[in-house]
Amino acid sequence: MSSTFSRLRHDAALTARLAAPLAAGHLSHGLVGLIDTVVAGHHGTATLAAVAVGAALFWLPMLAPMGTLMALPPSVSQLDGGGRRAEIGPLFRQALWLAALLGVLLFALLSLLPLALRPMGIAPDIVPGATAFLHAIRWGIPGFTLYLAMRYLSDGLHWSMPTMVVGFGGLLLLAPVGYVLTNGLLGLPALGAAGVGVASALMFWLQALALALYLRRARRFADLALFAHWQPPRWPVIAGLLRTGLPIGVTVTMEGGLFAATALLIGRLGEVPAAAHQIALNVASLCFMVPFGLAEATTVRVGHALGRGDREGVRRAAFAGFALVLATQACSALAMLLGHAAIAGLYSADPAVVALAGSLLLYAALFQFPDGIQVVSAGALRGLKDTRVPMWLAALAYWGIGMPVGAGLGLALGWGAPGMWLGLTAGLAVAAVLLLRRFLRSSRRLPIPAPAPSVRVTDAG
Repeated sequence: MSSTFSRLRHDAALTARLAAPLAAGHLSHGLVGLIDTVVAGHHGTATLAAVAVGAALFWLPMLAPMGTLMALPPSVSQLDGGGRRAEIGPLFRQALWLAALLGVLLFALLSLLPLALRPMGIAPDIVPGATAFLHAIRWGIPGFTLYLAMRYLSDGLHWSMPTMVVGFGGLLLLAPVGYVLTNGLLGLPALGAAGVGVASALMFWLQALALALYLRRARRFADLALFAHWQPPRWPVIAGLLRTGLPIGVTVTMEGGLFAATALLIGRLGEVPAAAHQIALNVASLCFMVPFGLAEATTVRVGHALGRGDREGVRRAAFAGFALVLATQACSALAMLLGHAAIAGLYSADPAVVALAGSLLLYAALFQFPDGIQVVSAGALRGLKDTRVPMWLAALAYWGIGMPVGAGLGLALGWGAPGMWLGLTAGLAVAAVLLLRRFLRSSRRLPIPAPAPSVRVTDAG
């Protein structure tokens, strides 16, 4: 018993060291929206409304390429664990082509999306500002997708510190540049909402260039020869990444879409429920960055164990993630239970909004444990490159159960925003059960060793 506990403590420490910078990096992405909101809010209410609509329409589609490129960490970690580091550089170069392709597709989507603002019922006075924001920020999308490919390479090699450093470094640029461009300081014209978009686009490209420079010069990556030479696209390799990554992208987008659809439905209930939901969702989203980082660390450690042919190591890496996420989610749930009113009061001075937001944080506390279990289970399955079946399980949980239950309780039965949040809880709980069960079954039947032929690539093709 003591040796088992000692191994679990050792594995948990390894996962925690890897996950901490990852969680911080995700937090930096979350703070991009916060900084954009603050800068826009200081410029004016119209600018704030335009950026709020534009940011929502920007980040939801971005979940698809973010999830798709998550195929890279397990692929890299399996190659590294299997002693096949020579194949990592060629694979990475193909991932850059995939990232560039995804960036171009998202650029095209963001170019057309403003045409849908009026048909979506967005207020006419918001449309010009939201359009200007989307047309400005779209220029940064290819930089952001390339940054993700480089970041996921580093994460897959157990080195997540650059994620945190470059992520927060970008925020130090975003706030002052956004403020100057939005308000027209230093002799520049006032761009309003477009200024926020330009600042974000500049930040994405500078983050990509900074990380590329680091990967090129860092000694720990020297043997990989990541940028040694140009390599044309190898479509079988890119297709292999897509086979693993597209189901992840769909799954992540479905979960994000569940929360977005819930926000739209709650918006039909009035200003107070909508504002209260936004507060509770913001708190829950910030808390989610910790289990999300643990899930990515679990992906890397499971993939590495699989690559070196260690079936028991696969399960130990996953159980370390589960142990850590239960501990961290207990802390966040306790904070919401004890401090829900005080937390809500930090966001608003409206007593009605504070009271409802505080009650919604109690529901958020309720789903902390299932949310943590489902995201770490999904991360462990990604480490096994088991992504297609989990995609369908997530679709069933989120949209077959979570959304109908939420809409039924919140709208049909008149429970309002609390009913919608009970639907979120139900969807996450079912996802936790299904994905955990899937991992436990899959990890018992592993064909070890299991290097994936879809990522086997050399410079010779």
